[in-house]
Amino acid sequence: MNNDVFDLIEQAVRAGGPASGFDLLAQRLREDKNYPLLFEARVIEQRHKMGLPPLRVDGLEDIPAGQRDAYEDALAQAAREVGSLFLADGDIQRAWPYFRAIGDREPVRAAIEKLDSAEDVVIQIALEERVHPRKGFELLLERYGICRAITYFEQYADRETREQCIILLVRTLHRELLESLRRAISQRQGTALPHLPHSVPELIRGRDWLFGDLDYYVDTSHLVAVIRFALDLTDAEALRLAIELCEYGKHLSQQFKYRADPPFDDVYVDHAAYLSALAGENVDACVEHFTSKLDPSVTGTAPAQVLVALLTRLKRYQDAIQISLEYLSQTSGEQLVCPTVPQLCQLAGDYVRLKQIARERGDLLSFTAASIRPTLPQRTT
Repeated sequence: MNNDVFDLIEQAVRAGGPASGFDLLAQRLREDKNYPLLFEARVIEQRHKMGLPPLRVDGLEDIPAGQRDAYEDALAQAAREVGSLFLADGDIQRAWPYFRAIGDREPVRAAIEKLDSAEDVVIQIALEERVHPRKGFELLLERYGICRAITYFEQYADRETREQCIILLVRTLHRELLESLRRAISQRQGTALPHLPHSVPELIRGRDWLFGDLDYYVDTSHLVAVIRFALDLTDAEALRLAIELCEYGKHLSQQFKYRADPPFDDVYVDHAAYLSALAGENVDACVEHFTSKLDPSVTGTAPAQVLVALLTRLKRYQDAIQISLEYLSQTSGEQLVCPTVPQLCQLAGDYVRLKQIARERGDLLSFTAASIRPTLPQRTT
């Protein structure tokens, strides 16, 4: 900043008073894009308006109690001004501290939403600072690919956007699988075939030659991880795509068919059954598929817990209650990953049964809860 600026500010103060000096200073700082210094200029300006010494002294609280609200409002306004200037320049990283200081995420969220790609620090702001988790996950997926995204999702904590991220993973892997299958078919037939269907089952139907002992078309560890995440889906379209991923997996050679713990020991078949039930396809057969796996003497409680969770998702609460009573009565609530019997009774609106079971179990808390809700209409199962 050359000496002429100092002279101009001095002249502005003489001619028009302090306000003119501050206006000129703010103008030059905006032109120079020195936004942090602009914030400090706004602080000095506000202190002058309040009759305080213009420069702050660290460790000295000199704002009168009656003026603190006005002072904080002025600082918030300055932070918003500076943060907005950084956003206008596309600098989300430097804008965020100012908006974070005033507890306003929305301008930064809106800026992140418009991005097609981003650097690590912006992805971190979106994800770790919870400014825009879903978009942050999308940007992470775009920048690093599905492997890194799956690893991150294993510890994903944002419940509100969890399903949106699962949908992104399912769509991405499904798209990769389609592209790989279409490429293999085109190479086999010697020409590009733009008319090939966009459904995995239609692509592989009648093409058993696609699946030799060593043939696969997406990373199988990614495939298993994504269909496992897909069990939490409610979105109908994403469920359909996840089922297609399972149908592809069923055709892989044995060396690519990972074994897992019951009831998902036949990983592609079992996940397909669960997802199909959620999608409303062959529901009774899918429920029977998991019912047939109930054998606590061999497999422990996981199959029963999975079945109870599925029946709950299907709103078959009375069936879920019966399975839980029969197979999970000795399992403590801390060991359950599915609703407890009292919770199932409440979901069913069956407070009569809840009182009965609570009395039998000596569960005074659940009994009291049932006793104060005796007039609610029972839900249909």
